[in-house]
Order: sequence, then C-alpha cells, then structure tokens
Amino acid sequence: QVQLVESGGGSVQAGGSLRLSCAASGSTANTNRMGWFRQPPGKEREGLACIKSSSGSTYYADSVTGRFSISRDTAKSMVYLQRNSQKPEDTAMYYCAEAQRSGHCFDADNYNKWGQGTQVTVSS
Repeated sequence: QVQLVESGGGSVQAGGSLRLSCAASGSTANTNRMGWFRQPPGKEREGLACIKSSSGSTYYADSVTGRFSISRDTAKSMVYLQRNSQKPEDTAMYYCAEAQRSGHCFDADNYNKWGQGTQVTVSS
C-alpha cells in the first residue's frame, strides 16, 4: 500500500510562493493519478489539481488555474504543488492523495489514500 507524507507548508506573505511536496512510499504500480486538495478552516475539502500516472496530464480547478502547478518526479516517487501569487484565502491544510481507479480529478471520494496534511498560512 502507498503511504503519503506531505511537507513544505508554513507561513508566507501574500504574493509569495511556496512549493509543497508529497513523498509516496510503497507500491505505486496501481496508482491512476495523484491529486492535491485543501481544506480551509470550517470549510469543505476542495480539489485543486491532479496528475495522471500514465500520461502525466494535469488538471486544475478554476480557483488555482494560472497560480498553482502540479508536477512529479517519478524516479523519486514525489509529487509537487508549486503555489505562486499566494492569497490569504489560500490559507488551509493541504493534502495529497492517491487514486487507484479512474474518476473525476477533484472528487475526494475517488481517492483511496491520503497524507496527513501540511498547513499553509498566507498573511496579508
């Protein structure tokens, strides 16, 4: 089974950048795609981006298109989320997740494995 560990969270000023990392350990042979989600305080979890294992195709939610970028390093079993032009409303707990079956990129129910999350706080 895949284990996921996020890192790279912290505090950043509005307009700044931050890169989150997700380390995957264990067998990733059945991974269909990897996704990044976030959950602001008191709000529902929101899908941000995903990357397909077979093709490397990427997909983004409208809220982050043009500001966030998902990428991977297959050799290192790492997935990244580059976050630019940060806004205070980007403050949230950020999670990476693994899906083994095909489905909607931003539907959390389609993902079967989650990391513990990493907190990002954006100050104005």
